[in-house]
Amino acid sequence: MHRFFVSPKTLAVRPVVLRGEQARQIRRVLRLEPGDPVLLLDNRGQAYDAVLESYGGRDEARFDVVSQREAGGEPATHLTLYQAVLKGERFGWALQKGTELGVSRFVPLICERNVVDDMHAIEKRRDRWERILREAAEQSHRGRIPELAPAELFQAAVKATPSDTGGAGAPLRLIPWEGEQDTGLRQALASAGLPPASCNPKGSTRIEILIGPEGGFTAGEIDLARRYGVQPVTLGPRILRGETAGPVTAALILFAVGDI
Repeated sequence: MHRFFVSPKTLAVRPVVLRGEQARQIRRVLRLEPGDPVLLLDNRGQAYDAVLESYGGRDEARFDVVSQREAGGEPATHLTLYQAVLKGERFGWALQKGTELGVSRFVPLICERNVVDDMHAIEKRRDRWERILREAAEQSHRGRIPELAPAELFQAAVKATPSDTGGAGAPLRLIPWEGEQDTGLRQALASAGLPPASCNPKGSTRIEILIGPEGGFTAGEIDLARRYGVQPVTLGPRILRGETAGPVTAALILFAVGDI
């Protein structure tokens, strides 16, 4: 069944009318016919079973809502990925795969060795990145679209407090780094004593990951991270690319706590 994120304001009116890009996709790409079922999501955790009622004009699709239920699809663990901005399409790839895996929040990160470090240029790409997040969330049956926070400098990111990131308690903060030899990801998670996801209220366990750019983190950045309680970890003897390290770390963490 096809899924579409729709604003709560749109869902408050009956019939539900989708316009613009979504209506064009429904009519011209998916070629849905009256009576075909879809799932409409409000990005607040609720899903609405609906059927296509009719088309209006060139770019309008009307839906009759049949029932409402919890959307599901969201991990119990709230995972924030601070991903260094990468050149080309690599950052978008990391957003897409991180969304599929269950990352709840993304923060574009500017580090000392970033190839892409122009804040204005980064913000100009926001619309495209948000579209990638929405489409990935629909495809992977997420109940919410992950948040895309404003870009941050590395120094600000490591100094952030729980209140700065919208959390009630201190998260476990990890920074994969090829220079770390002693503490592995599994050891860091075990030392934190994280309970399995099945025992947690949603969002009560919060983990943050900081992933570096193409050139990696500098020694000074790692020292700063340590001073602010960010734990360097090794992912093993093989060096992962910037766009690979984030999704891999997210997958390993969510598997360890039972969310995958």
